[in-house]
Amino acid sequence: MPRVVILDYGSGNLRSAERAVQRAGADVEVTADPHAAQEADGLVVPGVGAFAACMEGLLAVGGEKIIGTRLAGGRPVLGICVGMQILFERGVEHGVEAAGTGEWPGTVERLHADVLPHMGWNTVRAPADSELFAGLDAGTRFYFVHSYAVREWELDSGLAGQQPKVTTAHHGEDFVAAVENGPLWATQFHPEKSGDAGAHLLRNWLRTL
Repeated sequence: MPRVVILDYGSGNLRSAERAVQRAGADVEVTADPHAAQEADGLVVPGVGAFAACMEGLLAVGGEKIIGTRLAGGRPVLGICVGMQILFERGVEHGVEAAGTGEWPGTVERLHADVLPHMGWNTVRAPADSELFAGLDAGTRFYFVHSYAVREWELDSGLAGQQPKVTTAHHGEDFVAAVENGPLWATQFHPEKSGDAGAHLLRNWLRTL
């Protein structure tokens, strides 16, 4: 059974993420302890709310160093919702710009859509060779709650020399819904709120640990 740490930095659906990853087949601990986060087979970085506030919480526990060190050693990290967004260079919300961890280039900004937030079930378009979405039908729906997203993917070559696998979704316009890039994977939607589809996706991630 793989050991997974849910990084506790004051943001995210920690307990629902914990339960979902446990049900998917992992031994789970919710903690901000850097040693436990480094030693775990997988690290989940959740996040809800504003980009700047999440980054403030992450920096307070040294989360950016934990993520960077794990990735430098090829150790898996999974970002969820704002936990995905903070992996990019910067976020712009209400005219306020905040720096992200910079693992990927790109800007998190408000979606161009008539109805915001984008809340509810939506389909995604995953690459044919996706490991994260393996075994899931093209019409599978996942649960989203957000008004901001990365509207354009900017990285050509990714971590570990691997071509990033970018999944998109549409709400008013296309946006990045998930990324698989070497040991760093992330989803804009909430697997822990996505029922059987989310559980299947988490099991796919756990199999890579």
